[in-house]
Amino acid sequence: MKKTLLTAVMVLMGLTAFSQNDSGIGIKAGLNYSANGDYFESIGDAAREPDRNVGYHVGLYGKVGVARIYVRPELIYTKTKSDYQGDKFDVSKLDAPILLGVKVIGPLHVFAGPAFQYILDTEFDGIAINDIENDFSVGANLGAGLNFGKLGIDIRYERGFNDNEATFINDNITTVGPSRIDARPDQLIVSLSLKL
Repeated sequence: MKKTLLTAVMVLMGLTAFSQNDSGIGIKAGLNYSANGDYFESIGDAAREPDRNVGYHVGLYGKVGVARIYVRPELIYTKTKSDYQGDKFDVSKLDAPILLGVKVIGPLHVFAGPAFQYILDTEFDGIAINDIENDFSVGANLGAGLNFGKLGIDIRYERGFNDNEATFINDNITTVGPSRIDARPDQLIVSLSLKL
């Protein structure tokens, strides 16, 4: 009986600590101000740098915290677009960042961690691109946020680590050889989150 009572008290204390540390699950959505890498119309040509465009993301997150430190895995659908002097490069992907964060003061927290990306679809100005070097790649997230009860807002920077080129034949140009685009993400992300 004493063991049962002691176990129940320990579980209750653990649940109380769990809830006080803002642990739980939630949903998030927001905007991405992004660009991919350079675009080469054919091998040997000079690169064209992309103009940044606004995309969006929506997903789920989990958060487990102890004292001021927390781990926050996320699963996010992301849609980005880069503009190469009128030619558009669209990317749809699943992002899975695993963030380690620290509460700094009051509602302010900072975080960083790896971001695993799986590219679902790529399209360059109406041309579906099937030949991408790696559908799966790794990058990094670095950012800060504010939590107000169940609501949160954060801003982060994401950059892909490894080269990841998409190659294709562009019928709209007269150069010889395949065109290619560096598909690594380079983006500023603003998110709103709601703890469920």
